[in-house]
Amino acid sequence: MRTTNKVKVLKTAFIDTLPILVAFIILGIGFGVLMSDAGYPLFFVFLMSAFIYAGSMQFVAVSLLASKVTPLTALLMTFLVNARHIFYGLSLLERYKDTGKAKPYLIFGLTDETYSLVCSKPHATDDNRTAYYFTVTLLNHLYWIAGGIIGNVLGNVIPFNSKGIDFSMTALFMVIFLEQWKQTKNHTPALIGIAATVVSRIVFGPDHFLVIAMVIIAAGLLLLLQLRKENEDYA
Repeated sequence: MRTTNKVKVLKTAFIDTLPILVAFIILGIGFGVLMSDAGYPLFFVFLMSAFIYAGSMQFVAVSLLASKVTPLTALLMTFLVNARHIFYGLSLLERYKDTGKAKPYLIFGLTDETYSLVCSKPHATDDNRTAYYFTVTLLNHLYWIAGGIIGNVLGNVIPFNSKGIDFSMTALFMVIFLEQWKQTKNHTPALIGIAATVVSRIVFGPDHFLVIAMVIIAAGLLLLLQLRKENEDYA
């Protein structure tokens, strides 16, 4: 790719990711502060943000590390918290199918925010599509790492009351959901997700509802996809 095209892609990706920059710096600071309060040093925060790169799971990991859970428990918890990425990946098969060497990093760096941006900003042409996806993913990754580092440094210098900081990821998910709701006309998938989650929570309780809700959502979306395909064939 020519240098001018690279600069154009970088400029476009940076402008598109500015809201995520603000969010990730703030959320990353929250994570860094929690890690500081738990007594973990800067390099540990960097390693977690660089190689785990799972915002909600990293917040959960702070309490898991403190309680000294078994590796199996940590593995199961990680799967439950991040199982939604299975559905993200399935919906991006078409967009990412010809991304070549960038595909492994695109898969690794897929977050809720990156997914939302990739789906809502389809302006990338075939010539720069892979470069745009890669740059968006990389920038968001760097934002998150920077936020964690800043938070950990601040936490070691300034005393913080970290109570309630872990709720910040929940707040972010709600904002992403509302943005997706506003940008799409068909709300059926979202309603399936809401209904499955609420019913599962009521019936199976807070400790067991997540996996069951995921299974119901997956079945509902597959059924919806099949019905849509049948309607298209019939038309």
